Amino acid sequence: MKRKEAPSQAATPNLAERIDHLSIKRQEIIRPILEHPREYVLLSVRAMAERLHTDPATIVRIVRGLGFTSYREFQRHLHEVSLAYATSLDTMQSGGGDGTMPSHVRESLEQDLKNLQGLKNSLDAQRLVALAKRFYEARRIVVLAGDLAVQLAHYLEYQLSLLGLPIFVATSAGRILHLVRSVNKQDLVIAISFRRGLRQTVEGAQQARVRGAYCVGISDTYVSPLARECDEIFLASIESTSFGASYAAPVALMNAILAAVGQYRRTQTLALAKELAEEQRKGVRWYNT
Repeated sequence: MKRKEAPSQAATPNLAERIDHLSIKRQEIIRPILEHPREYVLLSVRAMAERLHTDPATIVRIVRGLGFTSYREFQRHLHEVSLAYATSLDTMQSGGGDGTMPSHVRESLEQDLKNLQGLKNSLDAQRLVALAKRFYEARRIVVLAGDLAVQLAHYLEYQLSLLGLPIFVATSAGRILHLVRSVNKQDLVIAISFRRGLRQTVEGAQQARVRGAYCVGISDTYVSPLARECDEIFLASIESTSFGASYAAPVALMNAILAAVGQYRRTQTLALAKELAEEQRKGVRWYNT
């Protein structure tokens, strides 16, 4: 199953090209929307037309000229773009509540729950079963990440290494460059990057796919460049009401992947768990009370 996370995704890869085919006048009308999507995403077609000093029919014609089947589909695209290009300032300013400290704390927890619920509602368990099979069939599992996503890469590496799987993590531009140079069609590449996508991660996925590796992207929006460069993509929201991204849903996605991998060869996993249990009970690295 390849890149079918959202209905309007097929229109986005050619969006820049479609904009070039618009008349100069229509390009100028649409430009403020694409440059500042958060300011327009909630507007009705009539309100948007008034703000841009044009008429609703012109907005609809522009939207269709961009390849969207309806204004509602265009709004969904704007929503995804606003997520992809969100900054720490944007997320802090988006919060509501009564402005008190307890209110901000509650908002943060509620947003995490919303992100987790979104993941639960959208995640196809059968896709994870198919992915687990690839984990065991791969010659190597290569995880690409950078910035804060490094923590997710190392979390996945630590857990999968318990099962003895051949996993390698690359979190710097140089390491990614050298590691993907040797991948081939027998390898599985996991690229993790959110919002606009970190250059080193996206370019690493591009090169890995050119060399034949099966590439899986993990992001928070279907307009992520990973949605175009990978064979398939899994989405987990990082929406936050604070200055930093929330990784509650991405960590939950990692746990779901690990659950699928662990259960795929349950007998083998149980045998390894028995060995681990002995160390966890009596190992010297544990503090003795």
